[in-house]
Amino acid sequence: MGNLNTVRGFLLDMDGVLYRGMSVCPGARELIAYFNAHAVPYLCLTNNATRTAEEYDRKLAQLGIPVPGERVLGTAETTARWLARHAPGATAFVIGTEGLKRELRAHGLRPVDTSEADLVVVGLDPELTYRKLEVATHAIFAGARFVGTNPDATFPGTNGLSPGCGAILAALETATGARPVIIGKPEPIIFREALRRLGLPPEAVAMVGDRLDTDILGGQRMGLTTVLVLGGVTGPEELETSPIRPDYVFEHLLDLLAAWREGRA
Repeated sequence: MGNLNTVRGFLLDMDGVLYRGMSVCPGARELIAYFNAHAVPYLCLTNNATRTAEEYDRKLAQLGIPVPGERVLGTAETTARWLARHAPGATAFVIGTEGLKRELRAHGLRPVDTSEADLVVVGLDPELTYRKLEVATHAIFAGARFVGTNPDATFPGTNGLSPGCGAILAALETATGARPVIIGKPEPIIFREALRRLGLPPEAVAMVGDRLDTDILGGQRMGLTTVLVLGGVTGPEELETSPIRPDYVFEHLLDLLAAWREGRA
C-alpha cells in the first residue's frame, strides 16, 4: 500500500483532473503553482493522443495552468517514441488526429492512407468514419502490427462522458480478432517513460487520476502510491463497488495538496 508521506514526485492525469474540456478543475491552478514554486517534481501524464506536448502547453496556458511542454507526457509522443525503437521508419495507417500524425512523423514514422502499411496506430479520432475502420481492418488482416495509444472507453468532456479510443479499438478487435499493443495507462510502457523522466523510484511517486481502470490500476501495477480525485470519470458509486482500491481518495486537488504538505511537516 502506498504512503503519501514517502512521496516526492507526482504523475498527474489531465482530462478530469486538471480540466474538463475548457473548464479548470477545482484546485488545479493552485496545485501546479505550488509545485512550480517549490520545485516539486511532477509530470502531467495523459492517455489522450490528440495533441502534441507543445499543443498541450498552449491549452494549459489558455486555461491559466502554467505547465511547460517538457512536463507533459502524452500517449501520442510515447507511442511515437516506442515505435521509433521497435519499428523504425515503418509506414502507419493512423486512426487519430493530426497531432498524433505529427508526433509519428517527428520520430521517423510515415503515416499513409492505404491498407498497405506496416502498422495500424489508433488514437481518439473525432472524425472517425467507416472507411477508416475498413482500411485498418484490411491492414491488420494483411499482417500490420496493431497498436493502440490507450484503452479508455470514454473520456470526460464538457457535456459528459464521450466515446474514447478504447471504443474504436473494440470495433477493430471485434472485426479482426486481433489484440492491440497498448501504450498508455494502465500498461507499463508510458509509466516507465514517466518514471525515467522524473528520475525517481516508484515508491517515491504518486499517480493522481480520475479513472480506476487506467490511472489507479496502472499506478498499482507499477508500485506507485495511488490517488483518486473525484469529479472526473469515477464517481462514489463506482468506487464503492470496484475491486480496484486507491490508496487515497480526495474530493479536490487542494485536499490532496493539504494532506501531502501535512505529512511532510
